[in-house]
Amino acid sequence: METYLVGGAVRDALLGLPIIERDWVVVGSTPEQLLALGYKPVGKDFPVFLHPETGEEYALARTERKTAPGYRGFTFHTDPAVTLEQDLQRRDLTINAMVQTAQGEILDPCNGQSDLRQKILRHVSPAFSEDPVRILRVARFAARFHHLGFSVADETLALMRNMVSSGETSALVAERVWQECDRALGEKNPHVFFDVLRQCGALAVIFPEVDALFGIPQPAQHHPEIDTGIHTLMVLHQCALLTDDKTARFAALCHDLGKALTPTMALPRHIGHEQKSEKPVLAMCQRLGVPNEYRELALRVAVYHTHCHRALELRAGTIIELFENLDVFRRPQRLEPFLMACEADARGRTGFENCLYRPTAFLREAFLLCDTIDSTSIDSSRFHGKAFGEELRRLRIAAVSKIAQPEKNLHE
Repeated sequence: METYLVGGAVRDALLGLPIIERDWVVVGSTPEQLLALGYKPVGKDFPVFLHPETGEEYALARTERKTAPGYRGFTFHTDPAVTLEQDLQRRDLTINAMVQTAQGEILDPCNGQSDLRQKILRHVSPAFSEDPVRILRVARFAARFHHLGFSVADETLALMRNMVSSGETSALVAERVWQECDRALGEKNPHVFFDVLRQCGALAVIFPEVDALFGIPQPAQHHPEIDTGIHTLMVLHQCALLTDDKTARFAALCHDLGKALTPTMALPRHIGHEQKSEKPVLAMCQRLGVPNEYRELALRVAVYHTHCHRALELRAGTIIELFENLDVFRRPQRLEPFLMACEADARGRTGFENCLYRPTAFLREAFLLCDTIDSTSIDSSRFHGKAFGEELRRLRIAAVSKIAQPEKNLHE
């Protein structure tokens, strides 16, 4: 029985990055032997065990054979005779197919170290094409390592295109798609995830609502980049620079989906695109099983982001109405990601990346003024039921009126 540190921990150590988790591959052993040593089984499709003390994952070396479409269409074979090289050959990328011995020696039969030096994401073998999830994983690793200069190898991108054209991506299940998307949204450059998917044609299959934005023009005076799809990825990139909040980043991705529904004769203007965005946002979220908090923020950003842009022009009553529609009086934690997605929209335009976006600070201040007013601010002996709510709203409008000067702001 031989145990090796494998995959991401080896890769990240060589890159000088923090090691988040450590996985191990076990060669020359059986499930019975690991159970006798106190390891706890967790794998359903193939034997994976948790170390009795560290809780880290130990997987028996295995080979696999494609038996049906999709990432679940495999049979796995584990046996003490399966070699380390056989196990590594079934992995996705060369940089993930390295192991480290107990003595610290790196074993690298797939030339992962060479690709690390060249900053290349390259598939290990033609078997890569048997699992469509690997398309998502390559796109996610491209997003993770983009800031280090990594790119997808031409031959890997070509293989991914072939997988899409063969219909392999149609076998992806929503749960895995969202799992990879959610992880990609947490990377340093999440826009690269969607860009790589578009390069290989998978975006049109997996995220058709986003793919439909490419080629849709916008007015050049407001959007020098013209293309709505390009603008969307720019907005996602700017949002990632502003916040780590993944709900805000997802909302940034979805904020303009309605522009794909603008009639051709109306282009490049997009009147009413905010309300039109509701339907594609809901469709994408329902299809992928997107969590409620992501969906609810994405819908509100899509419908109300232009309200945020015009916040300095709004009267106090309209600002309170905006807060009510955002439901931030009950869910104050929603305001900041909303503001970040809206500010990213303003910055996600060619030449506007460093623009001064005043609505963010203004709406924060307005909300803080409202937050000082609660039920204790109202005489409960005079106001009851509906009248109580109306008085609370009146006081909030009065508070915001101290800073809301729409007539002045319109002329600035």
